[in-house]
Formats: sequence, C-alpha cells, structure tokens
Amino acid sequence: MNIEIVSIAKKEKSIYDPLYSELVKMSSRFAKIKQSEIFPKEVAKAHTISAQASKKAYTKALEPYLGGGFCITLHPDGKIIDSYEFSKLLDGKMSIKFFIGGAYGFEDAFLKRSDSVISLGKLTLSHKIAKVVLLEQIYRGFSILSNHPYHK
Repeated sequence: MNIEIVSIAKKEKSIYDPLYSELVKMSSRFAKIKQSEIFPKEVAKAHTISAQASKKAYTKALEPYLGGGFCITLHPDGKIIDSYEFSKLLDGKMSIKFFIGGAYGFEDAFLKRSDSVISLGKLTLSHKIAKVVLLEQIYRGFSILSNHPYHK
C-alpha cells in the first residue's frame, strides 16, 4: 500500500522529524509512506489578504494531489472516529492520500471532492502535532488490522 500525507506547510527542520521517521519506519512493513509539504508563494500571499483567499490558495495548491487513491481530508468539522473506525479506512486500499490544510482550513468544494473527511478531535493542533497523531494512528490502524498487540 502507498500512503501520502500532503500538508500545507513550509519545509523546515523540526524537533518532530525523528518522531516522524520512527513512526514511518514502524509502519513500513504495512505501507510505504510519503510526506509532501507544500507552501507556494500564492499561499503566503493569500495569508496577507484573507481567510477566504487562503482557502482558495490551499485548494489550488492541493488540487493536483486529489485522485489517484482514496482521499481523506483532516478537518475540524469532519467526522470524529475512533482507532477501529480509522483502521477500516485503511483496510483494502492500495493508495491513500491524507490532506492537512493550512491555518484557515479547507473550502467546502475541496471537502466535497474528498472520499472521507475526518477530525482528529475538538482540540486545535499545530500541523506538526497533527502529523504526529496521524502517523501514530496509521501505525495503530495497521496494528488493529493485523491483530498486532501494539493496539492493546
């Protein structure tokens, strides 16, 4: 299985990089995980204009990544699911793309083009923390599907 995590974020070194690497390594026996961070000039410019302009810029930047797999968008108003429901999202798929939006979220049009829209909870998380939680849930989901004791 191939998984791609696409996020609106600047590529920069982070104290979370070793944790990302460890979680990707743990999941590697189940799936190949690719992480794409994009932050084009149009997004930076839109941030100085308005929230709506920013959402439009996110859509434009992320649109080329839609399709070619099951698309799951992380959004505060998405469905709140538990780890078992999350594991079912992974089950039987050959390719999955997860989308983490920018500071202003997503346009409704983008959400409608996603196969699933989920929330990591009611708390607001930074992109870096959201990615850690997502990567951990990916590993946990595969552990559930394979009856691995990690989930216990």
